[in-house]
Amino acid sequence: MIKDIAYWEAWEAEYIRSHPADYQRNLRIFEALYEHACNMGVFPPKDPLKGLDTKIQMARVLNGKATSGTGRAGS
Repeated sequence: MIKDIAYWEAWEAEYIRSHPADYQRNLRIFEALYEHACNMGVFPPKDPLKGLDTKIQMARVLNGKATSGTGRAGS
């Protein structure tokens, strides 16, 4: 458990500042993970459209379906 939050936040900020992101290293890690997923047969998916209808329905619910103003209070 962190007892001195201010000290932790200062240490974390300094660590992030002193260790800039290494694009080439991150790209190598991504490519290795992608290759590993392909070798395991997990990626790419056999049916890329599987579950798309569920995702579309979820997006409609989360984003709210626009109405033309009928049935709303004050119209």
